[in-house]
Amino acid sequence: MRALTYAAFGGPLSVTEVPDPVAAPGAVVVDVEASGLCRSDWHGWLGHDSDIVTFPHVPGHEFAGTVRAVGEGVDRAWLGRRVTAPFVFACGRCPVCRRGDGQICPHQRQPGFTDPGSFAEQVVVYAAATNLVALPDDVGAAEAAGLGCRVATAYRAVTARAGVTEGEWVVVLGCGGVGLAAIATAAARRAQIIAVDVSKDALAAAAELGARHTLIAGDDLPERVHALTGGGAQVSIDALGAVATARAGLLSLGRGGRHVQVGLLPAASGPTPLPMDRVIAWELVVLGSHGMDARDYPPMLAEVAAGRLPLGVLLSGRAPLSLAEAAKALPDMGSSFHRGIVLVDPRRETK
Repeated sequence: MRALTYAAFGGPLSVTEVPDPVAAPGAVVVDVEASGLCRSDWHGWLGHDSDIVTFPHVPGHEFAGTVRAVGEGVDRAWLGRRVTAPFVFACGRCPVCRRGDGQICPHQRQPGFTDPGSFAEQVVVYAAATNLVALPDDVGAAEAAGLGCRVATAYRAVTARAGVTEGEWVVVLGCGGVGLAAIATAAARRAQIIAVDVSKDALAAAAELGARHTLIAGDDLPERVHALTGGGAQVSIDALGAVATARAGLLSLGRGGRHVQVGLLPAASGPTPLPMDRVIAWELVVLGSHGMDARDYPPMLAEVAAGRLPLGVLLSGRAPLSLAEAAKALPDMGSSFHRGIVLVDPRRETK
């Protein structure tokens, strides 16, 4: 099959022929119809996950498609079904998985990181009984492709981790795919949203999705948030992943507020100094959010189907990229703004 590969961190990406994957016991092979181009793929390409990536490597971890083959022990009724899966493949057997927290399974596998990813014509889903998510008829592959990382992570960060409720002030720092999904999810709960970014285009997209205020990031951001909210936000979400945004999110909170860290903070950047004196004195809550268990997908999919979570608006509006075009676009993920979710169609030929 055709796949996008690279053989060194930060090195060239190329479209090559690789062996067709095989459905191992408990696993399935999915024909990929669409795959999201995510900033996490950029992190992986740069080597921020150097301890788990092996070469040659196929990136990509957000996908939707049709089950092509099933391994031993997998219900054959999955054959031909339209599916997606979380970007964390939980083992389904350990105590963490049994309590419903597969997104932090200690035995997890990740397409595009520990295993070949979805920038290929086919991808393997391991522990299929635990990780496969059947798609409703009214949710297309283009919409579903972004669910596995950005939308699912943002959805759980807003609903399960922060527990956002109507009327609460929510500051979202970084308005890329994760941030825009967080804004859409918080808007569906009638929160009062302050969107923060350095890009006017990104802030325009945030306003379209329901942000009440849009602010250009700067050193005085916490002071501006406190002035707008009359004492600080109840929730802050760092959707970018940087020392500055993590710190600003915490300082933007009012007393008793909740900060959710979604954006990755690469280990190579060193320790992240946070204002722990404020955390203690104001009893702030600091939470991590890392994807979502497959069992938690149905409520999110129901919101997508009902139009309360407008995935269509989150898509970039551009035609899906071919693998060759993705090879050029992936290195730019760290520096260029992409309005919403950019998709890759591994079956598409470059004209």
